[in-house]
Amino acid sequence: MKHPTSRLLHSYWDGLRRERAAPERSEIEPGAIRNLLADSLILEVDVPGSAASVRLAGTRVCALFGRELRADAFSDLWGAPDADPWRLVETVAVDTLGMVAGLTGTTVRNETIDLELILLPLRHRGQTQTRILGALSPHCVPHWLGLRPVTRLRTTSLRVLEPAPRRMDDAEAALRNLPTPANDSLPFRRGHLLVHPGGRG
Repeated sequence: MKHPTSRLLHSYWDGLRRERAAPERSEIEPGAIRNLLADSLILEVDVPGSAASVRLAGTRVCALFGRELRADAFSDLWGAPDADPWRLVETVAVDTLGMVAGLTGTTVRNETIDLELILLPLRHRGQTQTRILGALSPHCVPHWLGLRPVTRLRTTSLRVLEPAPRRMDDAEAALRNLPTPANDSLPFRRGHLLVHPGGRG
């Protein structure tokens, strides 16, 4: 994470979740992140339909695209039919892992802007696959921001934000704790596998 907004949002989110894979949507307190709200967004995810839409978007995010983004398809922000960010959303929603992406935005005049996108999973009404907290932040604010909208996005880099490492004895204890839902605890790595603690009756 290079952008201060991404680092601050991640720190806030990480503090809320504690030992869980994701905090509850209701735990997000706008006043606690008021300096980040202009660059923030919340996505509503439809995993069976492989789609995500913008539920809330900050003023600077909307200014970047020159319109109110509420209810827009997240994929529409990429502005090209062959550019589908679903894999990015799927990793966050299904694997309950954060993602950071470097993006380049382009206007109709071929002006470009470098952006950083962070997406973090949220629980909502007991489910971890329906909401995502994020921020889309420019590395520098160009003079044309708010005058000419970004019409296309291109992904230039991707990084998965893996959970902090856990001791194996803690992980094994969590695996034996059958009543715990799989998405309530932090996943951990065992070899090349990502294990979500939980169990079957």
